[in-house]
Amino acid sequence: MLRGMLPWLVLLASAVLEAVWATALGLSDGFSNPLPTIVFAVTATLSMLGLGMAIRSIPLGTAYAIWVGIGAALTVGWAMATGVEPFSVVKLLFIAGIVACAAGLKALPAGKNAPAARSSD
Repeated sequence: MLRGMLPWLVLLASAVLEAVWATALGLSDGFSNPLPTIVFAVTATLSMLGLGMAIRSIPLGTAYAIWVGIGAALTVGWAMATGVEPFSVVKLLFIAGIVACAAGLKALPAGKNAPAARSSD
């Protein structure tokens, strides 16, 4: 069971890293601030590697939609929590919708054209 969940866990970790690199990108001031620039470079690389690993077992469209959706929701949530963006109940509801849609994609059965998990994993 854990083996079947591993690509989804990697995808979730990659989505979290997407939120980290997006936030670091904003803090880098056009790559002129060294620490956020380094955080951006490292987390963007790790996030892309994780996405690439996840799509070996998860269909690309589904994986990408979840990666972007969760990453965007976390980025906006963090920005609201830290005061970078104003808090809004409506915005929070839309973010919850993004997360619900990502969860819905995970809940869908894999289609007959979905790639099978590789035996070398």
